[in-house]
Amino acid sequence: MAGSETIRRAAPADAAVLARFAERCFRETFGSDNRPADMDEHCSRSYGEAQQRREIADPGVITLLLENGGELAGYAQLGWDPAPPEVGGVRPLQIRRFYVDAAWHGRGFAQLLMARTLELASEGGADRLWLGVWERNARGIAFYRKAGFETRGGQLFLVGSDPQHDLLMVRDVGRSAR
Repeated sequence: MAGSETIRRAAPADAAVLARFAERCFRETFGSDNRPADMDEHCSRSYGEAQQRREIADPGVITLLLENGGELAGYAQLGWDPAPPEVGGVRPLQIRRFYVDAAWHGRGFAQLLMARTLELASEGGADRLWLGVWERNARGIAFYRKAGFETRGGQLFLVGSDPQHDLLMVRDVGRSAR
C-alpha cells in the first residue's frame, strides 16, 4: 500500500459517487455470469443515488468508503439486520456489501477495509459478523476464509429474477483471523 489510504464513513454527499461505484463493481464482478436483464433489475433496485442516500442516512447501517489518494477504491456496508439462525450470537452484524475495485486488488486494501470493519463491529457491541457470498465467487470465499470466516450454511439471493445460492459465512468479532 502506498500509505495514502483512508477509510471514512460515507456522508449523504457521497451518494451519487457511491451509487456509480457500487453498481460498476457489482457488474464487473458478476455481470459475465448473469443475464443482462437480471443484472439491470438488481442494479436498479440496489444502487441508485436515492437508495445510497437512504442507506447512508439509516442509523442501522454503516457505510465505509476506502479512498486512496482521494479516489474511491472500495467500500463496505454493514447492517444490524436480522440474522439467520445459523449465525448464532447475541448481537450479530451483517456485512451487506464488501467490494474493492479490481484496479486495487492485490494491494492489501481488502485486508485494511476488513480490519476497520472488525473494529467497528467490536465498537458497536457485535459478537458475530456474518455475510452471504455467492457460491461461485471463489475469490471472495477465499478472502473471507483467510479473514477468519467459516461457512455455516446457505441462503437464497435474488439477482433480478434469478435465485442464486449464497454461502452463509460467520466469524466471531473478538477472534483474530487465522
